[in-house]
Amino acid sequence: VDMSTDEQVHLLRVSNDRSPGRYVLARRGSDDLLELADSGHRLPEARLRPMKPVQVGARDGLMLHGYLTLPGPEQSAPYPAVVKVHGGPWQRDRWRYDPEVQFLASRGYAVLQLNYRGSTGYGRRFWKASFKEWGRRMQDDLTDGVQWLVRQGIADARRIGIHGSSYGGYAALMGLALSPELYACGVAVSAPSDLCRLLEKIPARWK
Repeated sequence: VDMSTDEQVHLLRVSNDRSPGRYVLARRGSDDLLELADSGHRLPEARLRPMKPVQVGARDGLMLHGYLTLPGPEQSAPYPAVVKVHGGPWQRDRWRYDPEVQFLASRGYAVLQLNYRGSTGYGRRFWKASFKEWGRRMQDDLTDGVQWLVRQGIADARRIGIHGSSYGGYAALMGLALSPELYACGVAVSAPSDLCRLLEKIPARWK
């Protein structure tokens, strides 16, 4: 998180998919760690759900990676499911604690976070595969992810929602418009809905 100007003292955050993290102080030359705060002390890891990596083949052969979080053992498949679409779009979902995902899993939902084409961290070719594909192949990737959930017996085909912010909100709107048979509902937060107007009004710092 930070370090002293002489680089002898470091502030570290230690977390995983079931813990928002602990803050510890480490001194160079010492193996001792001083715990400062536990931001997840009210959320015991045993009650939270693991985020597991998955691979989904897109219809054009591109391999997509992502994460799947399932409800607790008191629930049985097929589950109601939510496709949680990251914004950007040139960002990505990571293996980490996500409060929205844990909230949904605690309410009995399976949550798929798919790094569709254009997501960062998978190389230049994967990134360029998103060029001019808003609402097209990028959307197909999400559709393929939903169909994979159903084929695997994970999701109840009648109870699937799509949710996202920014580009993820756009993807939620497009999912409902292009594939209404796939989704029972959608939530679009801060979503661009008119791409021509978005480009006309784009802030100068983004140009």
